[in-house]
Amino acid sequence: MADLHLTIDNSTDAERISVDAVLAPDARVVIHESERLVRGGMARKNDRRHLLLPALHALQADIGWISAGGLNYISDVLQVPPAEAYGVATFYELFRTEDPGHSDSTVHVCMDTSCHIAGAEAFAQALEADGKQVHRGPCLGQCERAPAQFVQGRGAADSVPADADNIASPGAFLSIQRAAGDTGGLRLLANVGVVDPTSLVSYREHGGYVALEKALSMGGQAVIDEVRLAGLTGRGGAGFPTAIKWQGVADEQGRPKHVIANADESEPGTFKDRTLMENDPFALIEGLTIAGVSVGAENGWIYIRGEYPLATTRLTNAIEQARTAGLLGVDVMGSGFDFDIVLHTSAGRYICGEETALLNALEGKRANPRAKPPFPQVSGLWGKPTIVNNVETLCNLPGILAHGVGYRLVGTERSPGTRLFCLSGHVANPGVYEVPQGTTLGEMIEIAGGATGSTRAILMGGAAGSFIDADQLDMPLTGEDTRERGTTLGSGVITLFDDTVDFVLLLTRITEFFKSESCGQCVPCRVGTTRQHEVIVEMGVRGSLSEERNTLIDDMALAMADASICGLGHTAAGAVQSAIRLGLIGSAL
Repeated sequence: MADLHLTIDNSTDAERISVDAVLAPDARVVIHESERLVRGGMARKNDRRHLLLPALHALQADIGWISAGGLNYISDVLQVPPAEAYGVATFYELFRTEDPGHSDSTVHVCMDTSCHIAGAEAFAQALEADGKQVHRGPCLGQCERAPAQFVQGRGAADSVPADADNIASPGAFLSIQRAAGDTGGLRLLANVGVVDPTSLVSYREHGGYVALEKALSMGGQAVIDEVRLAGLTGRGGAGFPTAIKWQGVADEQGRPKHVIANADESEPGTFKDRTLMENDPFALIEGLTIAGVSVGAENGWIYIRGEYPLATTRLTNAIEQARTAGLLGVDVMGSGFDFDIVLHTSAGRYICGEETALLNALEGKRANPRAKPPFPQVSGLWGKPTIVNNVETLCNLPGILAHGVGYRLVGTERSPGTRLFCLSGHVANPGVYEVPQGTTLGEMIEIAGGATGSTRAILMGGAAGSFIDADQLDMPLTGEDTRERGTTLGSGVITLFDDTVDFVLLLTRITEFFKSESCGQCVPCRVGTTRQHEVIVEMGVRGSLSEERNTLIDDMALAMADASICGLGHTAAGAVQSAIRLGLIGSAL
């Protein structure tokens, strides 16, 4: 056995039963003394490390918290250094390392953007007055239901009931899709409300898996060429051309290869991936499998945020049905191609949406971003060639193969196809909408029923985006057009704020979000996000920004953008700087 330095704390019978139910009976790693066996044991240890997060989930769900004794037991079984296991356990929003006492559940209340202006703090106080244990935290991906809550219970595999109505806020549970316009109709949302999300038979009756069959017959390179012709770009925020990313992995010789669906949408204001996974889970499974065919990957992974229990339940069911039907596993559809998918649940941390942080999380490590290069296409999951794509990106694939060149008939020349947008805040009908790219911002808001009140500002791209004035309604919603206007499309977030909003309080919350969500690995981001928050708090007391403080914000923004390891630091000052430019927060200049 490796020389692990465990504390004196012992696990209970209940904790061991909980962990053993997740880990296979042969999960214990034994490392013998001979050099050959030591190396073999170390390899086995590395192969099991990814089970750390599921084991922690088991303790949190069954016991209600992660004790030192329970953590020791996991460390001993998986041969993970206790300090590293503790670092992972304390990294996530949904894990508790202190005994909650007799409380059977914790109510997580979102405090960000849409929920902030919908009275989240008053809602949290009302819950506390009712005797609930409340945790004020980041966005829960339920922005159309603001103010939103997530109930994390004890004693069940699912932390909350797999029923949207049971986890919704007091606000109305609104319809989640609308017409995509007259030029192309719905594509990504076409199955929503039509196909039974729990039935593979229903999905196939509506054209499901025709695209995968075509992909298997075409071969991987031909599929990549189709995706290139379609002009598909990433829908997670960066907008990188999908075919270029795929080609890089397809050309790599390393084995095995991995494809990952990044379903950890944690950007405040974003909930489109949740919509797709809850209502059309088989489309994601098929899209991820097509991606595997394209690059020659044997292994597929879905990394989903822990606050999405209904989506997790439906994806688990979809994977099982697809595997039973021969659409996953050995010899997919009789093609000789082997491909399977593992669903991996996060535990609530914004940084896990960054692709290299996600890789570390999957490997059972603290989810700090990695320095690049090397890029995941060369050295990704366990050092092997890997592609990471957003859920919406992958759900485009069945349609691309089905429509062929017709995919480009919708949208613009530089931004073809349709796109999902998440509208929330002071808008009549918050929800997810699918429209052709190039639809103007004003048209998008009108499709959502129009603004409520007098719109003072619109936040584009979520907390990591920027504010714009309401006179930008003629702006086409494409990546290139938003960049030309000095803003961002991001992951498709559009949040409206009327003239009753206290923007100092709103910016205080946004800066607190980035301060809390920074992983702390690099100094520019760790210090910059902290100081930025302090300046906005100070401004709330003084009523305005001095010239010195205004310059400090710009200097910190420049340092974070130039020297941070990942996108969190690069974009953390965008909302603040744009709010100052628009005069949303006071300045003494």
